[in-house]
Amino acid sequence: MGQAKGFNGRLAFAIAAAALGSSFQHGYNTGVVNAPQKLIEDWITSVEANRTGDPNVNQGKVTMIWSIAVSIFCVGGMIGGSITGLVADRFGRKGGLLLNNVFVILSAILQGASKSAGSYEMIILGRFLIGINSGLNAGLAPMYLAEISPIHLRGAVGTVYQLVITISILVSQILGLGSLLGTEDKWPVLLAITVVPGIFQLVTLPLCPESPKYLLLGRGQEAEANSALQWLRGTIEVHDEMDEMTNEYESMKRLPKVTMKEMFTNQLLRVPLFIAMMVMICQQLSGINAVMFFSTKIFKLANLNDEEAQYATLGMGAMNVFMTLVSLVLVERAGRKTLLLIGFSGMCIDTALLTIALAYVNSAAWVSHISIVLVIVFVIMFAVGPGSIPWFLVSELFNQSARPAATSLAVGVNWTANFIVGLGFLPLQEAMGGYVFIIFTVLLALFVAFVYYKVPETKNKTMEEISAMFRQRSYQ
Repeated sequence: MGQAKGFNGRLAFAIAAAALGSSFQHGYNTGVVNAPQKLIEDWITSVEANRTGDPNVNQGKVTMIWSIAVSIFCVGGMIGGSITGLVADRFGRKGGLLLNNVFVILSAILQGASKSAGSYEMIILGRFLIGINSGLNAGLAPMYLAEISPIHLRGAVGTVYQLVITISILVSQILGLGSLLGTEDKWPVLLAITVVPGIFQLVTLPLCPESPKYLLLGRGQEAEANSALQWLRGTIEVHDEMDEMTNEYESMKRLPKVTMKEMFTNQLLRVPLFIAMMVMICQQLSGINAVMFFSTKIFKLANLNDEEAQYATLGMGAMNVFMTLVSLVLVERAGRKTLLLIGFSGMCIDTALLTIALAYVNSAAWVSHISIVLVIVFVIMFAVGPGSIPWFLVSELFNQSARPAATSLAVGVNWTANFIVGLGFLPLQEAMGGYVFIIFTVLLALFVAFVYYKVPETKNKTMEEISAMFRQRSYQ
């Protein structure tokens, strides 16, 4: 297959249908709660006052309710992530993605109606359901994307998942501006808009085929797999790819179905599983959520007013989108491992400098401007590799029989780490101030070493070659 071959309008359509409807939920619902926080807290206060008849509502209780509403999203994510394997096997990749939109519709109704119903419990339940949806999406969408793309485009197509996350975070920040939906009357609309990408997916994805790999290797339907592959490639000349899949199918038939227990006991599965889970932990504990969360505060430290700080945060979101686009091009040229190393090393140096800058931020105006630059550089480094690569690396490290179980475990670990950072960062930041970034500097240095010694390069390699690499290399 030539480089020009493989990418066509139909494949682009299938990628858009799968990614836009799924990772949009993940990013949008991560970012959407940032801007209207104060408005919703005030509303929770008034709901509590109405219920108890006491106008002096304890602020601690309101903060607690708000924290639960924000963090329950990750709890849903952990649950959704850990059932990915079951859903992917039972309903298929495409089928699982379509069914998953039930959670989107329920969540949008609950959150959109919460204000008129005077119930903050509806927001909490709505965020929990959209969390389950996002956790499932984080496993199913990269799996579907990896399985429908030609081998030389696998990395670039895999990066689309993270690209849509960065775009949707930016969209949530723009819509949350006070001049748009970030107002006292319109914030329920802001939360309910999450239904739009769900509707888009329900309209477009049924027009696309199920993953050919799932049809052949999961269901043994050779004719269906062949026609799905022909649809995706826009040509009837798919013999080479079919042969490759048939070989994988034959070798798979000789092996029993991979169980969760085997993932940990079988040497050939345990090592790639450890790598997949560790790369997910590296992504979340790199400090990206903390920096995103802390950004408005850092911009305020740099003497920007509220509105300027909000626009600076938007600028940072736009930079994140742009750099993820760059990594989409780079990932097939430079390779996975190189980009992970560049990203984590850059972030490590950056957090060390940021710690120093934050310590002296009040001593001179130029220091505060440097801290703004450092925040933006941090986001650039994250987008180069650590942002996108972990999502599709899992699909590349495992063959068809182990992929769903491995994805469940890796995505579950990612959401758990996300939850821990969300819970732990604020108390640590209260206690340590700007020095909190020292923790990330140390972690990032460890991650660089891990990637250097343990992560294999999977660029342009078939499943057979990657499996062979684990059999012979010093991964034991």
